[in-house]
Amino acid sequence: MKLNKKKKLLMVLLLVIALTTGCTKNLEDKDGKAVVNPVTGQSLTENILCRPTDEETIKIYEKHLEKGELEKLPECNKYKFNTGKDEGLWTNVFVKPLAWLILTIGNLVKNYGLALIIASLAIRAISIPITRKTAMQSELLAKAKPELDRIEKKFEGKNDSESMFKKSQEISMVYKKYDISPASGCIYAFLQLPIFIAFLEAINRVPAIFEDTLFGLQLGTTPWTALQNGNFMYLILVVILGLITYLSFKLNVSSAQNDQTRMMNRMMVGMIVFMSVFMTAALDIYWLTSNLFTVGQNLLVKRRKDVNE
Repeated sequence: MKLNKKKKLLMVLLLVIALTTGCTKNLEDKDGKAVVNPVTGQSLTENILCRPTDEETIKIYEKHLEKGELEKLPECNKYKFNTGKDEGLWTNVFVKPLAWLILTIGNLVKNYGLALIIASLAIRAISIPITRKTAMQSELLAKAKPELDRIEKKFEGKNDSESMFKKSQEISMVYKKYDISPASGCIYAFLQLPIFIAFLEAINRVPAIFEDTLFGLQLGTTPWTALQNGNFMYLILVVILGLITYLSFKLNVSSAQNDQTRMMNRMMVGMIVFMSVFMTAALDIYWLTSNLFTVGQNLLVKRRKDVNE
Protein backbone atom coordinates (compact mmCIF):
# COMPACT_ATOMS: atom_id res chain seq x y z
CA MET A 1 0.00 0.00 0.00
CA LYS A 2 2.76 2.42 0.91
CA LEU A 3 4.60 1.69 -2.34
CA ASN A 4 1.44 2.26 -4.37
CA LYS A 5 0.82 5.58 -2.60
CA LYS A 6 4.37 6.72 -3.39
CA LYS A 7 3.95 5.74 -7.04
CA LYS A 8 0.68 7.64 -7.24
CA LEU A 9 2.26 10.70 -5.64
CA LEU A 10 5.13 10.63 -8.12
CA MET A 11 2.70 10.27 -11.03
CA VAL A 12 0.67 13.24 -9.79
CA LEU A 13 3.83 15.36 -9.44
CA LEU A 14 4.98 14.47 -12.95
CA LEU A 15 1.50 15.21 -14.32
CA VAL A 16 1.46 18.63 -12.62
CA ILE A 17 4.85 19.44 -14.13
CA ALA A 18 3.74 18.27 -17.57
CA LEU A 19 0.57 20.38 -17.46
CA THR A 20 2.26 23.55 -16.23
CA THR A 21 5.56 23.35 -18.09
CA GLY A 22 7.05 25.83 -20.47
CA CYS A 23 9.16 24.40 -23.24
CA THR A 24 12.17 25.06 -25.39
CA LYS A 25 11.18 26.23 -28.86
CA ASN A 26 13.41 25.53 -31.83
CA LEU A 27 14.35 28.50 -33.96
CA GLU A 28 12.70 27.88 -37.33
CA ASP A 29 13.10 29.35 -40.80
CA LYS A 30 10.20 30.54 -42.97
CA ASP A 31 9.61 26.96 -44.14
CA GLY A 32 9.23 25.70 -40.57
CA LYS A 33 12.59 23.88 -40.52
CA ALA A 34 14.82 24.00 -37.45
CA VAL A 35 17.72 26.43 -37.80
CA VAL A 36 21.08 24.81 -37.12
CA ASN A 37 24.26 26.70 -36.41
CA PRO A 38 26.42 25.67 -39.41
CA VAL A 39 29.64 25.89 -37.39
CA THR A 40 28.66 23.93 -34.25
CA GLY A 41 25.82 21.71 -35.51
CA GLN A 42 23.64 22.87 -32.62
CA SER A 43 19.92 23.34 -33.18
CA LEU A 44 19.32 26.90 -32.05
CA THR A 45 16.59 27.83 -29.58
CA GLU A 46 14.05 30.55 -30.30
CA ASN A 47 13.12 31.48 -26.72
CA ILE A 48 16.63 32.13 -25.41
CA LEU A 49 16.83 33.80 -22.01
CA CYS A 50 19.58 36.31 -22.80
CA ARG A 51 21.42 37.83 -25.76
CA PRO A 52 24.20 36.03 -27.63
CA THR A 53 27.52 37.79 -28.17
CA ASP A 54 28.91 35.80 -31.10
CA GLU A 55 28.47 37.90 -34.26
CA GLU A 56 27.53 35.00 -36.53
CA THR A 57 24.97 33.74 -34.00
CA ILE A 58 23.51 37.26 -33.68
CA LYS A 59 23.12 37.45 -37.46
CA ILE A 60 21.25 34.12 -37.49
CA TYR A 61 18.85 35.28 -34.78
CA GLU A 62 18.29 38.68 -36.37
CA LYS A 63 17.41 36.92 -39.62
CA HIS A 64 14.78 34.64 -38.09
CA LEU A 65 13.37 36.64 -35.15
CA GLU A 66 11.07 39.62 -35.37
CA LYS A 67 12.87 42.95 -35.50
CA GLY A 68 13.80 44.22 -32.03
CA GLU A 69 13.17 40.88 -30.25
CA LEU A 70 16.85 40.29 -29.59
CA GLU A 71 17.37 43.76 -28.11
CA LYS A 72 14.63 43.12 -25.53
CA LEU A 73 16.69 40.37 -23.92
CA PRO A 74 19.17 41.11 -21.10
CA GLU A 75 22.89 40.49 -21.39
CA CYS A 76 23.74 37.02 -20.07
CA ASN A 77 26.13 38.34 -17.42
CA LYS A 78 23.32 40.50 -16.04
CA TYR A 79 20.57 37.87 -16.16
CA LYS A 80 18.14 37.46 -13.23
CA PHE A 81 15.86 34.46 -12.89
CA ASN A 82 12.75 36.64 -12.62
CA THR A 83 13.53 38.31 -15.95
CA GLY A 84 11.03 37.97 -18.78
CA LYS A 85 7.44 36.83 -18.99
CA ASP A 86 5.80 34.05 -17.00
CA GLU A 87 6.35 30.71 -18.76
CA GLY A 88 4.73 28.26 -16.38
CA LEU A 89 5.78 26.39 -13.27
CA TRP A 90 8.45 24.25 -14.94
CA THR A 91 10.41 27.12 -16.50
CA ASN A 92 9.94 29.53 -13.60
CA VAL A 93 10.88 27.05 -10.86
CA PHE A 94 13.48 24.86 -12.58
CA VAL A 95 14.92 26.23 -15.82
CA LYS A 96 15.33 29.95 -15.05
CA PRO A 97 16.83 29.52 -11.54
CA LEU A 98 19.19 26.85 -12.90
CA ALA A 99 20.26 29.14 -15.76
CA TRP A 100 20.76 31.98 -13.26
CA LEU A 101 22.85 29.71 -10.99
CA ILE A 102 25.16 28.67 -13.84
CA LEU A 103 25.52 32.25 -15.07
CA THR A 104 26.20 33.59 -11.57
CA ILE A 105 28.88 30.97 -10.93
CA GLY A 106 30.27 31.61 -14.41
CA ASN A 107 30.63 35.31 -13.68
CA LEU A 108 32.63 34.42 -10.56
CA VAL A 109 34.93 31.77 -12.08
CA LYS A 110 35.09 33.46 -15.51
CA ASN A 111 34.11 30.30 -17.39
CA TYR A 112 30.59 29.01 -18.00
CA GLY A 113 31.77 25.47 -18.73
CA LEU A 114 33.41 25.27 -15.32
CA ALA A 115 30.28 26.87 -13.85
CA LEU A 116 28.20 24.09 -15.41
CA ILE A 117 30.35 21.48 -13.65
CA ILE A 118 30.17 23.30 -10.30
CA ALA A 119 26.37 23.68 -10.58
CA SER A 120 26.03 19.98 -11.47
CA LEU A 121 28.08 18.93 -8.44
CA ALA A 122 26.17 21.31 -6.17
CA ILE A 123 22.80 19.86 -7.19
CA ARG A 124 24.07 16.30 -6.85
CA ALA A 125 25.42 17.16 -3.38
CA ILE A 126 21.98 18.45 -2.36
CA SER A 127 20.41 15.19 -3.56
CA ILE A 128 22.82 12.97 -1.58
CA PRO A 129 20.17 11.88 0.99
CA ILE A 130 18.11 10.42 -1.87
CA THR A 131 20.91 9.05 -4.05
CA ARG A 132 22.68 7.46 -1.06
CA LYS A 133 19.56 5.41 -0.31
CA THR A 134 19.45 4.34 -3.96
CA ALA A 135 23.11 3.28 -3.86
CA MET A 136 22.53 1.35 -0.62
CA GLN A 137 19.73 -0.73 -2.13
CA SER A 138 22.16 -2.78 -4.26
CA GLU A 139 24.25 -3.65 -1.21
CA LEU A 140 21.20 -4.51 0.90
CA LEU A 141 19.75 -6.69 -1.89
CA ALA A 142 23.07 -8.56 -2.10
CA LYS A 143 22.88 -9.33 1.64
CA ALA A 144 19.28 -10.49 1.35
CA LYS A 145 19.83 -12.59 -1.80
CA PRO A 146 20.33 -15.99 -0.07
CA GLU A 147 17.05 -15.60 1.83
CA LEU A 148 15.21 -14.33 -1.24
CA ASP A 149 16.55 -17.29 -3.26
CA ARG A 150 15.27 -19.72 -0.58
CA ILE A 151 11.82 -18.15 -0.79
CA GLU A 152 11.83 -18.43 -4.59
CA LYS A 153 12.81 -22.09 -4.34
CA LYS A 154 10.23 -22.76 -1.63
CA PHE A 155 7.37 -21.47 -3.77
CA GLU A 156 8.70 -22.67 -7.12
CA GLY A 157 5.83 -23.95 -9.28
CA LYS A 158 3.17 -22.74 -6.82
CA ASN A 159 0.96 -20.21 -8.60
CA ASP A 160 -2.24 -20.43 -6.55
CA SER A 161 -3.42 -17.25 -4.83
CA GLU A 162 -2.72 -18.53 -1.30
CA SER A 163 0.88 -19.48 -2.13
CA MET A 164 1.49 -16.18 -3.93
CA PHE A 165 0.13 -14.30 -0.90
CA LYS A 166 2.42 -16.20 1.49
CA LYS A 167 5.39 -15.68 -0.83
CA SER A 168 4.70 -11.94 -0.92
CA GLN A 169 4.46 -11.84 2.88
CA GLU A 170 7.79 -13.65 3.34
CA ILE A 171 9.54 -11.40 0.81
CA SER A 172 8.14 -8.36 2.61
CA MET A 173 9.51 -9.69 5.91
CA VAL A 174 12.98 -10.08 4.36
CA TYR A 175 12.78 -6.55 2.95
CA LYS A 176 11.84 -5.27 6.39
CA LYS A 177 14.67 -7.25 8.03
CA TYR A 178 17.32 -5.69 5.76
CA ASP A 179 15.63 -2.28 5.53
CA ILE A 180 15.11 -2.64 1.78
CA SER A 181 12.75 -0.15 0.20
CA PRO A 182 11.97 -0.91 -3.48
CA ALA A 183 10.49 2.56 -3.88
CA SER A 184 13.70 4.34 -2.85
CA GLY A 185 15.51 2.77 -5.78
CA CYS A 186 13.01 4.39 -8.14
CA ILE A 187 12.72 7.85 -6.60
CA TYR A 188 16.02 9.18 -7.94
CA ALA A 189 15.25 7.74 -11.39
CA PHE A 190 12.10 9.89 -11.38
CA LEU A 191 14.08 12.91 -10.17
CA GLN A 192 17.03 12.44 -12.52
CA LEU A 193 15.01 12.84 -15.74
CA PRO A 194 13.50 16.27 -14.94
CA ILE A 195 16.90 17.47 -13.64
CA PHE A 196 18.50 16.33 -16.89
CA ILE A 197 15.79 18.06 -18.95
CA ALA A 198 16.15 21.24 -16.87
CA PHE A 199 19.89 21.29 -17.57
CA LEU A 200 19.23 20.63 -21.25
CA GLU A 201 16.83 23.58 -21.45
CA ALA A 202 19.06 25.87 -19.41
CA ILE A 203 22.06 25.10 -21.63
CA ASN A 204 20.12 25.50 -24.88
CA ARG A 205 18.43 28.73 -23.77
CA VAL A 206 21.57 30.51 -22.53
CA PRO A 207 23.90 31.57 -25.37
CA ALA A 208 26.72 32.44 -22.94
CA ILE A 209 27.02 28.73 -22.09
CA PHE A 210 27.15 27.32 -25.60
CA GLU A 211 29.41 30.14 -26.81
CA ASP A 212 32.10 29.36 -24.20
CA THR A 213 34.88 26.75 -24.27
CA LEU A 214 36.30 24.29 -21.73
CA PHE A 215 39.38 22.07 -22.06
CA GLY A 216 39.62 23.15 -25.70
CA LEU A 217 36.03 22.05 -26.42
CA GLN A 218 33.50 24.55 -27.78
CA LEU A 219 30.48 23.90 -25.54
CA GLY A 220 27.84 24.42 -28.23
CA THR A 221 29.47 22.01 -30.68
CA THR A 222 28.16 18.47 -31.09
CA PRO A 223 30.75 15.67 -31.34
CA TRP A 224 29.12 14.56 -34.60
CA THR A 225 29.79 17.95 -36.22
CA ALA A 226 33.32 18.06 -34.81
CA LEU A 227 34.09 14.58 -36.18
CA GLN A 228 32.81 15.58 -39.59
CA ASN A 229 35.26 18.50 -39.49
CA GLY A 230 38.14 16.22 -38.52
CA ASN A 231 38.27 17.27 -34.85
CA PHE A 232 38.63 14.05 -32.85
CA MET A 233 39.00 15.71 -29.43
CA TYR A 234 35.24 15.45 -29.00
CA LEU A 235 35.43 11.68 -29.57
CA ILE A 236 37.54 11.46 -26.41
CA LEU A 237 34.68 13.14 -24.52
CA VAL A 238 32.20 10.56 -25.86
CA VAL A 239 34.49 7.63 -24.99
CA ILE A 240 35.12 8.90 -21.44
CA LEU A 241 31.39 9.50 -20.98
CA GLY A 242 30.67 5.93 -22.14
CA LEU A 243 33.25 4.40 -19.78
CA ILE A 244 32.13 6.41 -16.75
CA THR A 245 28.45 5.70 -17.49
CA TYR A 246 29.20 1.96 -17.78
CA LEU A 247 31.13 2.05 -14.49
CA SER A 248 28.28 3.89 -12.74
CA PHE A 249 25.80 1.22 -13.86
CA LYS A 250 28.22 -1.61 -12.99
CA LEU A 251 28.76 -0.31 -9.45
CA ASN A 252 25.00 -0.05 -8.99
CA VAL A 253 24.36 -3.67 -10.05
CA SER A 254 24.20 -6.23 -7.27
CA SER A 255 24.47 -10.00 -7.48
CA ALA A 256 20.77 -10.05 -6.67
CA GLN A 257 19.90 -8.58 -10.04
CA ASN A 258 19.18 -10.90 -12.96
CA ASP A 259 20.69 -11.13 -16.44
CA GLN A 260 17.76 -9.24 -17.94
CA THR A 261 18.43 -6.24 -15.67
CA ARG A 262 22.12 -6.30 -16.57
CA MET A 263 21.27 -6.43 -20.27
CA MET A 264 18.93 -3.45 -19.90
CA ASN A 265 21.73 -1.52 -18.17
CA ARG A 266 24.09 -2.25 -21.07
CA MET A 267 21.45 -1.11 -23.52
CA MET A 268 21.00 2.10 -21.53
CA VAL A 269 24.74 2.77 -21.66
CA GLY A 270 24.76 2.21 -25.42
CA MET A 271 21.79 4.54 -25.88
CA ILE A 272 23.41 7.29 -23.77
CA VAL A 273 26.66 7.02 -25.74
CA PHE A 274 24.77 7.19 -29.04
CA MET A 275 22.81 10.26 -27.88
CA SER A 276 25.97 11.95 -26.62
CA VAL A 277 27.37 12.03 -30.17
CA PHE A 278 24.54 14.35 -31.23
CA MET A 279 24.25 16.39 -28.01
CA THR A 280 26.26 19.53 -27.39
CA ALA A 281 29.57 19.22 -25.56
CA ALA A 282 28.04 21.24 -22.71
CA LEU A 283 25.35 18.64 -22.08
CA ASP A 284 27.86 15.79 -22.43
CA ILE A 285 30.06 17.47 -19.81
CA TYR A 286 27.07 17.79 -17.47
CA TRP A 287 26.19 14.11 -17.95
CA LEU A 288 29.83 13.08 -17.40
CA THR A 289 30.04 15.17 -14.21
CA SER A 290 26.83 13.67 -12.85
CA ASN A 291 27.98 10.11 -13.55
CA LEU A 292 31.40 10.76 -12.00
CA PHE A 293 29.62 11.89 -8.85
CA THR A 294 27.53 8.68 -8.91
CA VAL A 295 30.67 6.54 -9.26
CA GLY A 296 32.37 8.33 -6.36
CA GLN A 297 29.30 7.99 -4.16
CA ASN A 298 28.87 4.28 -4.91
CA LEU A 299 32.56 3.58 -4.22
CA LEU A 300 32.24 5.40 -0.90
CA VAL A 301 29.13 3.39 0.03
CA LYS A 302 30.92 0.12 -0.80
CA ARG A 303 34.01 1.16 1.15
CA ARG A 304 31.97 1.97 4.25
CA LYS A 305 30.15 -1.34 3.89
CA ASP A 306 33.45 -3.28 3.76
CA VAL A 307 34.78 -1.40 6.81
CA ASN A 308 31.65 -2.14 8.84
CA GLU A 309 31.70 -5.85 8.03
